[in-house]
Amino acid sequence: MSQQSAFTNHQSPITNHAPGEGKDIVLAFSGGLDTSFCVPYLQEQGWRVHTVFADTGGVDADERAFIERRAAELGVASHVTVDGGPAIWDGFVKPFVWAGEGYQGQYPLLVSDRYLIVDAALARARDLGTDAIAHGCTGMGNDQVRFDLAVKASGDYRIVAPIREIQKEHTQTRAYEQAYLEQRGFEVRSKQKSYTINENLLGVTLSGGEIDRWEAPGEGARGWCAPRRAWPDEPLQVRLRFVAGEAVELDGKPLDGATLLGRLNTLFAQYGVGRGLYTGDTTIGLKGRIVYEAPGLTALLVAHRALEEAVLSKQQNRFKPDVARRWVELVYEGFFHDPLKTDLEAFLVSSQRMVNGEVVLETRGGRVDAVALSSPHILNAQGATYAQSADWGVEEAEGFIRLYGMSSTLWAQVNGAGNRE
Repeated sequence: MSQQSAFTNHQSPITNHAPGEGKDIVLAFSGGLDTSFCVPYLQEQGWRVHTVFADTGGVDADERAFIERRAAELGVASHVTVDGGPAIWDGFVKPFVWAGEGYQGQYPLLVSDRYLIVDAALARARDLGTDAIAHGCTGMGNDQVRFDLAVKASGDYRIVAPIREIQKEHTQTRAYEQAYLEQRGFEVRSKQKSYTINENLLGVTLSGGEIDRWEAPGEGARGWCAPRRAWPDEPLQVRLRFVAGEAVELDGKPLDGATLLGRLNTLFAQYGVGRGLYTGDTTIGLKGRIVYEAPGLTALLVAHRALEEAVLSKQQNRFKPDVARRWVELVYEGFFHDPLKTDLEAFLVSSQRMVNGEVVLETRGGRVDAVALSSPHILNAQGATYAQSADWGVEEAEGFIRLYGMSSTLWAQVNGAGNRE
């Protein structure tokens, strides 16, 4: 599978040429506390800062406008917003759904847009003719690994990480960043004071505050998913059609992947689907604890798995999770461009040849189930239904059981049933 970015620029750069000379540097920018801090910090080190916001979904028009205003307010040399919806669908969602496994059996890799953000930043660096790339990752998290390895796999670039630099001297990093910005006249939004919030087409992650203290998440630690008291009374049903393992229609309407996932997010978030509290082993060895919300991705995974279970062979269904877990580990740990990931994706593509059909999903809140499906490839045996009827005789069943269990039965006969302990 190609790792090339499908980002498209949908806006002309905003230019605020700062006085003085310096070298150009491209900063992956979200408008949050960390990347906002990076702008004046880099400027004070003599860099001409060019920001790139890779819109990988999850933000509305108001938030996108805020990010652009924030960049201008901070005095960047230029700011560009690029559309990353197609890239995140083709580069991540499709193979992730084919794999069908979360990291450590739970986490749906919601920060995998980082690799596509790197693509956008590198494209802007090539436009500017610079080899300097900056990001707002901390020295304790996984994102620094993802950013750095993705950059290193793409060429000879200089990587600048301001948050890692200040962590050499400051332990309360967020408090320091907030004070640094406020001392220079830049406000910090209240929600950024308590939590680190990441939103994209895949979902929302929240960390910090009481979450990091291993306490119950507060009311402020909520993204898209409605609380129980706000769930609609009527159940929701949707119908998805898959072709070669890719969702292509929602309720009979053909949609591009990014739009389809966005619709699923909106529909299932109303019912609180896809919200979890996750603790896992990070790439660098610490325990990471986050609240995550992935309503649309959760719905896709449930539908796809139901269809796979019906159309793949027993051996495919047994073996595929091994490939899936390895693919997920590579993506989680920063090896998005490792050749093994490409090799595993070749298997995943092959496994999807017969994953065609429709699945009906239903939720009454909190969880989603695949309640009906249809496909020309369901592995039904003519004249046989499990535990009900069969087109073979009793003698054939008894003979199969005798041969199938021959090794175990012989052990018991040779060694005596009393020796099993």
